[in-house]
Amino acid sequence: MTSQWRARTGRIAVLTGAGISTDSGIPDFRGPRGVWTKDPIAELLSTYQSYVSDADLRARAWLARRDNPAWHAVPNPAHNSLADLERAGRAVTIITQNIDRLHQRAGSSPDRVIEIHGNMFEVVCIECDYQTTMAATLERVAAGEPDPPCRDCGGILKAATVMFGQQMDHRTLTKATITAETSEIFLAIGTSLQVEPAASMCSIAVGSGADLVIVNADPTPYDAMATEVVREPIGTAVPRLVAEILAA
Repeated sequence: MTSQWRARTGRIAVLTGAGISTDSGIPDFRGPRGVWTKDPIAELLSTYQSYVSDADLRARAWLARRDNPAWHAVPNPAHNSLADLERAGRAVTIITQNIDRLHQRAGSSPDRVIEIHGNMFEVVCIECDYQTTMAATLERVAAGEPDPPCRDCGGILKAATVMFGQQMDHRTLTKATITAETSEIFLAIGTSLQVEPAASMCSIAVGSGADLVIVNADPTPYDAMATEVVREPIGTAVPRLVAEILAA
């Protein structure tokens, strides 16, 4: 029976995508009202080669970062319930594709959240080791620098996120892979499971004996290997599943 997975007592891995944050007012990318669906050019802002080669695109990207709804977003019941699962004593590690840090703000331990696509609150230089905060860089934009260069080397600055066409951090990916391999329950929440290598964490987990549970509005390429697929809204589904896990 599909319900038996709830009683497993081992490690729980959670892969979260943009869908978990839509109830917090942050639009997803590929949905009907997604950022890229409504504005295809916006996808270029997340494409490394386009960003590096086009100063006008970078200027637009800084304004998009300034206007990102994540600055004012608060965790929703799905984020909060995953933090509650950890607080209840379960070994939970969250692998998130999101850059909004809502898991940490909900109370999930920072060292139990693996940000495989980085975060939007820090800025790095593509040429040297310079790092600073997004807030400080946006102050430069507001002061009249549409595309602020690195203060150390004059190189191009970008958010500390992994763009399309950019290599993921090897240590972060290794940590995520080990998390998938050692889990007994693998929850995939609010992700289309179309972006690799994040999506392949599902097959890694199943191959190591985990039960895969997918919570997503639309079908995914990994539904066939899932123990259970949940289509109900994430904001109600995740708190319900967490309550069932804790009651099992």
